[in-house]
Amino acid sequence: MLALALGLAVPAWLPALPPPAWVAAGVLVLPAALRLPPRARPLAWFAAGLLYALIRAHLALPPAWLAQAEGRDVVVEGTVASLVERDSRAARFVFHARRLAWNGGARACGCRLRLAWYARRGGAVPPLAPGQRWRLTVRLKRPRGFANPGGFDYGAWLLQRRIDATGYVRTRPPPEALGRGGGGLHALRGALLERLQAALDGRPAGGLVAALALGERSGIDPRQWEVLRRTGTGHLVAISGLHVGLVAGLAFFLARRLWTLVPGAARYLPAPRAGAMAGFAAAAAYAALAGFSVPTQRALVMVAVAMAMLSAQRRAPAADGLLLALVAVLVLDPLAVLGAGFWLSFGAVAVILWAAAGRHPGRGWRARAAAALHLQGAVALGLVPLTLLWFGQAALVSPLANLFAIPAVGLVAVPLVLGGTACLGAGLEAAGGGLLGAAAWLLEQVMAVLASLAAWDAGQWQAPAPGPAALALGVAGVALLLAPRGLPGRWLGLVLLLPLLVPQPPRPEPGGFRLAVLDVGQGLAAVVETHRRVLVFDAGARFSARFDAGSAVVAPYLRARGWRAVDLLVISHGDGDHAGGVPGLARALPVGRVLAPEPWHGAGLTARPCAAGQAWTWDGVRFEMLGPEGRGGRRNDRSCVLRVEGAVHSALLPGDIEAGSEYRLVARAGDGLASEVLVAPHHGSRTSSTPRFVAAVAPRLVVFPAGWRNRFRFPAREVTARYRAAGAILAQTGRDGAVLVDAPPAGPLRLVRWRDAARRFWHGP
Repeated sequence: MLALALGLAVPAWLPALPPPAWVAAGVLVLPAALRLPPRARPLAWFAAGLLYALIRAHLALPPAWLAQAEGRDVVVEGTVASLVERDSRAARFVFHARRLAWNGGARACGCRLRLAWYARRGGAVPPLAPGQRWRLTVRLKRPRGFANPGGFDYGAWLLQRRIDATGYVRTRPPPEALGRGGGGLHALRGALLERLQAALDGRPAGGLVAALALGERSGIDPRQWEVLRRTGTGHLVAISGLHVGLVAGLAFFLARRLWTLVPGAARYLPAPRAGAMAGFAAAAAYAALAGFSVPTQRALVMVAVAMAMLSAQRRAPAADGLLLALVAVLVLDPLAVLGAGFWLSFGAVAVILWAAAGRHPGRGWRARAAAALHLQGAVALGLVPLTLLWFGQAALVSPLANLFAIPAVGLVAVPLVLGGTACLGAGLEAAGGGLLGAAAWLLEQVMAVLASLAAWDAGQWQAPAPGPAALALGVAGVALLLAPRGLPGRWLGLVLLLPLLVPQPPRPEPGGFRLAVLDVGQGLAAVVETHRRVLVFDAGARFSARFDAGSAVVAPYLRARGWRAVDLLVISHGDGDHAGGVPGLARALPVGRVLAPEPWHGAGLTARPCAAGQAWTWDGVRFEMLGPEGRGGRRNDRSCVLRVEGAVHSALLPGDIEAGSEYRLVARAGDGLASEVLVAPHHGSRTSSTPRFVAAVAPRLVVFPAGWRNRFRFPAREVTARYRAAGAILAQTGRDGAVLVDAPPAGPLRLVRWRDAARRFWHGP
């Protein structure tokens, strides 16, 4: 089973998939491999898992012909196949398209599209609901997310959910409603969500109740998410292993007990088997309410394995059951290993089994409370390597927070929520509203306690994501610390944890600097690091009430590099694609000084004006503001213009200046503009990068902060041709991901294009 599980997991980490012909050849020789001698048979099972996972990976990729539909108006017919996420700007939903047609092509398919329907100015999005059939005109692109160190892999998230393309709805020609489909699970969930929202009527915990009932988490307030993150309790609002397991366990014990009260029932069906069947049925119903999302599918498989073993009345070792569940989950979906939830759920169960081995809680409430606290502490400690790997932080208050939150939510709130939802589904509005109101009140009290714990800054541990060696040593260290008390040398676990807890990514040497132009779509966010200081130049855009580049891209990158605060933030100008992510960044990390060309206030920050002539030196690296000069002109031309000069290398970050400002800058600075690295002005638009400016800067490397297939078609062809003619190497964040430039105090520049350095088979072109 170990060999099979390893083979199933390997393809998820490949930079590219082998051609289908190679996979087919492997399948043909597999029967012979399975007849190998027993000692070599694990290799055959590894090969079997590998081939199976490769086939599934090929099938999960979007069809290649979708590339023909990119960037065109495409007419799609199909059904709304998910709950609809709404905010003030747009509705987002999954659309199951049965046919796609565009100028020059048409295809019948079962494609799953993730679409956004933006409200027109002064208008509103139509009342979309699951199960509705529509004919829509859309613009599509293949799945693609930002590519940054420490960042979230949106492409992997889409792949796990089998999304074939993303896009937005066009309002010309007008969308056409085709009526309702055959109802189905998503239509039922949509109707229940409407009734649930009406019953709660704006309660602060309404989003939490919807998350526990239907797996719909878009209604959770960002501040509530921050509290859950800082206390390590985010799993409480995810319908995954914890809640599905609790529901299955309650149903199992209740059904088994009731079955013994039915005269003669045990002669036809043993009580444990009846309980197991009821437990699985309850878990399946709960997973259906959550729309059979990826985490609930995984949890349901684990419950099925556990209930099958209970039904068979076999006393197999718990580790065997865990391993069997692992294999079952990977057979169901080999790509499950791409999600943090997979590792955290199996890791938590493994830690519990290891920490509880050979220990007996004793009798009495004090002994049981001590045992529960011991297990909570063990899980918190045991998951530190994984939480640092996936999130770059660990909540030290997690054991205390979970000690009271898990029973309150799992044993009280979830039954109230499910009971209230069932009453609403049966038309018992008063009873359902009462149960849901009680659940909302309880959740509000839980969140109040968690908020007080989250306010304790010392309860957070932040560290860069560990490397493979530090991760392996950390896992060995927690295993030693949680080992049975009789094992000698347990204290050595603390020594093994040190590389994990005090990592130090390589910093630039004095006189050198590191420039990272991050992939934030159509916008700019750049980070300049010296030996002991860090400067952020813009923070990208704010895309919705729940997602901005500052908190989702810039802050994770800084944490991955070991920075816990920003020394200086420069807001080049006030456009949303440069300043929209600033509040999110300020909420995620402390920010020191702020410079901007015009008054700027927000998120507790107040900017001082940037102006030509300002200069300072950090660790042997000189920073100088070359602009703006005065306050006249257009906003773009008033951008802060920053030049960074190390012992050998230099870089220029000119914001969104255009031709007029470029002419004045060349006239004023002359040869002082020359820089090896240039972040292209205004994303490479035709209104910037004039010939005189290009000649004055004479860059060896030009980075265009422009989104993939952006609607402005930046960078302009004539601009890229101009830089190529000047002998510069070109990079674009939307195509290459984050562009990382190391400028040491001696030696040549080192360039890394992150999409190439961290490539996976689903990343596309």
